[in-house]
Formats: sequence, C-alpha cells, structure tokens
Amino acid sequence: MGASCRYNLKKKKLDVNAMMNVVQHSEEKLRRALVSKLPSVAKLYNDYTEGERRLLEEGLHPGQRGSLFQPITLHSDSDWIVAHPEEPQDFEAFYRDPHRKTPDAGHNTIYIQTIGSFGDEGLQTDQCVEWLRDYCQAFFWGLSVKLLPAVGVSETGCSFRVNSSSHNLQILTGDLLRFLGKRKPKDAFCIVGITMIDLYPKDSWNFVFGQASLSDGMGVFSFARYDDHFYSRNYAGRLKKKLQPRQGDYSVFQGYYTPPITSTLLLRSCKTVTHEIGHMFGIKHCQWMNCVMQGSNHLEESDRRPLDLCPICLHKLQVAVGFKIADRYKALLCWMEDDERQLSEAEGASADHSAVRFHKPTQAFNESRLWLRSCLDRLEIS
Repeated sequence: MGASCRYNLKKKKLDVNAMMNVVQHSEEKLRRALVSKLPSVAKLYNDYTEGERRLLEEGLHPGQRGSLFQPITLHSDSDWIVAHPEEPQDFEAFYRDPHRKTPDAGHNTIYIQTIGSFGDEGLQTDQCVEWLRDYCQAFFWGLSVKLLPAVGVSETGCSFRVNSSSHNLQILTGDLLRFLGKRKPKDAFCIVGITMIDLYPKDSWNFVFGQASLSDGMGVFSFARYDDHFYSRNYAGRLKKKLQPRQGDYSVFQGYYTPPITSTLLLRSCKTVTHEIGHMFGIKHCQWMNCVMQGSNHLEESDRRPLDLCPICLHKLQVAVGFKIADRYKALLCWMEDDERQLSEAEGASADHSAVRFHKPTQAFNESRLWLRSCLDRLEIS
C-alpha cells in the first residue's frame, strides 16, 4: 500500500480581504497560474481554440459582473483554506510534478466499486449507481468509466463498529482499501469505492468522509453524512439499542438503513466522486477561485463549492485527458437534461407498465445547468 493522501500544513500568508472574506489574486498571478511563463509549458495553452482561450481567460477576473467564475469566500476559521494552509498548485507545478499519474493506452479506465446498498429499493440502488457512473463519464470525458459488480459489506472482510456518539454502524477504511487493491483490474487508471455506510480510519477517530492512496490510484468514500437527517436524533441509521456486534458477524448490515436518493444527495455525491478522482490525476486542492477541487472541512463548505472546475483546474484535467472543452460541457449538460427528455417522451408514448424506472432527481443541478449553457454560449461566439 502506497502512502495515503496527506496535506501540507505549512503556514502561508493568504491574500484575504478581511471585510469581505474573499480570497483575491491579481490578474497577473492568475494568468501565470493558468498559462505559465515557461515557453515549453505555455505552448500547451496555445493549442486551445480562440473560443476555449476566451472561456478560460474569464477566470482572470473572477467575480466581475457577468463572469462565469467567482472568487473563494471564507465564512469561518473552520473553512479548509484557513484550517489547512497549503501551497497553491498552478498549472506549471501540476504539469511538472514527477509523481502525478496520467492515463495511457493500458490504463485508461476509471472503476467504481459499490459497497453495500444504495437507496431504499433494490432497483433504485442500481439506477443511482448508474447515474453516478454516467456523470463521471461526462466529467472525465474521453475516459471509460465502468462499474464493478456490487459487493456486500461481508465480502470485503472489513472490520466494523458502532460509533459511540452517533450510534450508527461504521466500516474501517484501511480494510476497504486493501480489498479494492485486490479487485483493481489491470487496465484501471484508478478504482474508487463508494458506500452509504459511515467510515472510520482508526479507533481513535470519530469518522472520516473518505481515504485515498493516490500512489496506488485507490480511494473509498462514504455518502452517509450527506443525508440531511444524519445529525438528527431521529436519524433512521441510529441503532435503537446498545448493540455490540461481534467482528465477523455481518448480519447486522442486513436491512441496515441507507438514505433515500434525493436530488441534494445525488448532487453532493457527484461532487465528492469527481473531486476525489480529480486528486488521482495529481490535481491538488484549488485555492484560486470557486472550484469543485476546493478542500472542505464540513458539509456547509462543501455545499458552497460549485459542481465544476475553475479554468486552472480545467486546464490540468484537459491536458491529462485530451478532451475538447465544448464536448465535455455538452456531455455534462446532456446528463442533466437527459432524464427530462426521456420523461417527456415516455409521457407522450404508451406506458410500459412492465418496466420499473426511477426518475433522475436533478432539481438541485439547475444552477449548474444554466452555468453550462452560458459556458457553451461563450465557446460558440464567433
């Protein structure tokens, strides 16, 4: 097992407007972060079309009226940038990083492994995971994204416990990473485990949202705490009695509560999966402007992140994968609008009552849908 993801906690000075709590960078600094002053690196930027460069350069003035991109706002000392100071990663630092991994002909597939149940119905479980796969396929446009056959908790052989304060079941991340290492196909660029069961990394920790081994291209992440009711005393996942399950007796997971697939939970899940897979490419936490690659210390901060990448992180991913920016945006927009079209067609045709189909809950994606249309408009201006 390679080294797990670690964060540089060295102190650094932030350019923060104390009155507005806005992280600000000069146009010159943002241009250098996007393009680089090194001719050998800057030439990669010159490969973009005029429309693509026009879109990317909107990020040089985040927050200006009509801009597609916004600056990072800090709301409290518990926000990620304040609590975990890191050196910002510009495009040049990303590109010249000798340790970053890039997909190649033999390793060009992202694999998703579900662990345990998703949703409150069996068929919806399958549908939700397909939605996540399809979203990742659009986000990492040009790569293949595949689902491995779902496994129950017992098949992983992982340790588990009941959290002493929240009284919900939790499974051990280290054991899950070892399981994923054995399941990782030879053509995998990376493998990501996802679960609706809460996680913990070691006995002394209360919980963790996820854990990754970037050098091994593996990670496991939980969406359990994305349920709006998780922190409520009435949360259905709280065990009703003081249960002390015996290690190896996985019967406690049979029929265990998993939250319903709401639009908000689907949105949060899409953000988490793409953020964490983004790290597998060597993209570090973004400190330039609002971006899905921003770090987050808590759910409120995570909810403030946009669904997509800022221009600097988009440039990183584009160089790693090789997509056309417009093609990627169209694929993401299609994912958000596809269910609406299919639903309309189904209502206009005779219903097939033998088929059970769940409506993709994309209401929470409306802001992103409008943003993508604006991006495509910018790209298509002649």
